[in-house]
Amino acid sequence: MTRPIGIYEKATPKHLTWFERLNFAKELGFDFVEMSVDESDARLARLDWTKEERLEIVKAIYNTGIRIPTICFSGHRRFPMGSNDAATEAKSLEMMKKCIELAQDLGVRNIQLAGYDVYYEEKSPETRAKFIKNLRQACDWAEEAQVILSIEIMDDPFINSIEKYLAIEKEINSPYLFVYPDTGNVSAWKNDLWSEFYLGHRSIAALHLKDTYAVTESSKGQFRDVPFGKGCVDWEAMFDVIKQTNYKGPFLIEMWSENCETVEETKAAIKEAQNFLYPLIEKAGLR
Repeated sequence: MTRPIGIYEKATPKHLTWFERLNFAKELGFDFVEMSVDESDARLARLDWTKEERLEIVKAIYNTGIRIPTICFSGHRRFPMGSNDAATEAKSLEMMKKCIELAQDLGVRNIQLAGYDVYYEEKSPETRAKFIKNLRQACDWAEEAQVILSIEIMDDPFINSIEKYLAIEKEINSPYLFVYPDTGNVSAWKNDLWSEFYLGHRSIAALHLKDTYAVTESSKGQFRDVPFGKGCVDWEAMFDVIKQTNYKGPFLIEMWSENCETVEETKAAIKEAQNFLYPLIEKAGLR
């Protein structure tokens, strides 16, 4: 087997059916697609898909041979587990349980969670405590379902390094909690790559490939829509660290090209990313 390389749903044309989307990914040589359940009403509605709708997704997976092993569940940005509002907190847990059930039905193995206690609210020791309490509950549900949860390294100081994740991991103490780093986000905060990946390599479930602009004294950085090779990621150093720390898991190319005017424009954007990344991956001996 070669290392699986996947594409983020939001890189694919938005109007496609799931059968069409998986075939689109297949045509571009990908092994899997990462589904998005973000904070929009349209994508949060997926948590309430009927059994028939879920079965259609499973059929698409089997008929195309392209898997959906992960869900990027960023709906907690709008309904955070650390919310000061009791109704929002309850909603976050309801959504979490539904997402785990959706993962079970679709055969998804890994749910990526946003590493925020809160996003639109003011942070405090109380929001952190609620986040920890509710993450622990989520891990119990995940363990019952045999679906792992993975915290993303974020564009937010709450969890903006693998080292910070490891403190959370120790506090939660669940065998079903992992970290899902992002090459861009780890780099944007100027974390030491060797320390990050050597300390955290046993806890890494998957890895996003993305570029970013760095956070500086005069800039908040930019965490999406940065062309590969134009941002702050030192790609040769990044892939060398990944190689040396013996990471054998998948790579996921994270892009936001779903709103290109034509399918051909979307394909061209993705192929440009592949043409940049694949030679570097091959050079590092990571494929």
